[in-house]
Amino acid sequence: MSLLEIKNISAGYGDLKVLFDVSMEVDSGEVVSLVGSNGAGKTTLLRIICGLSPVTAGSITFDGIDLLSKKTHNLADLGIAHIPQGRGTLRRMTVKENLTMGAYCRSKRKNIPKNLEYAYQLMPKLKQRQNQVAGSLSGGEQQMLAIARAMMMEPRLIIMDEPSLGLAPIITEEVFELISRVAEEKIGILLVEQNLAQALSIASRGYVLENGHIVLEGGAQELFDNPSVREAYLGI
Repeated sequence: MSLLEIKNISAGYGDLKVLFDVSMEVDSGEVVSLVGSNGAGKTTLLRIICGLSPVTAGSITFDGIDLLSKKTHNLADLGIAHIPQGRGTLRRMTVKENLTMGAYCRSKRKNIPKNLEYAYQLMPKLKQRQNQVAGSLSGGEQQMLAIARAMMMEPRLIIMDEPSLGLAPIITEEVFELISRVAEEKIGILLVEQNLAQALSIASRGYVLENGHIVLEGGAQELFDNPSVREAYLGI
């Protein structure tokens, strides 16, 4: 049994059908990339995992627990962190305050000092800026802060939505290197990303979502070498 198992999920908004019989899985310590163009249904799938959108069919389990029966606020207690598109940093609060908010679960509060130190070791720039308000950080630094804040809750799974959005290529590389180091801590990562080359460069496996359907799945290199994928997403 994988850590996260999505089976035959179908969903939509009223009469508009968005997802059709979608199945995928993520295991501990594994980076799995979900790629697809705008409107493919990627964000809708994340909203379903996080209890923010209903489904019409299918199941989602996390370590054997039925996620569809849980409320959104229960996910943190289970060990699921979600880094939304746009990073979701608390712009008027300092870096340290943002990190502390990541440990809001009662069971994690006692570990705040230890986890703060770990976050600063993982991302030294954040320690230098711990008293700076988050809104004054660069886009790359805010993305690193969002990842560090997720780590404060000692997650078993991190869901990331478009972490490269709005970042310069060199900063994107730094962020993806950080994601790889996080996965080394045996944390499962579901990475939703339009940047195919970056997404597959750190993934072990991937899925391609088109018009609400999983049309391809396989090893990261296998997908990257697929002619139809390269033509659709890389233009080559």
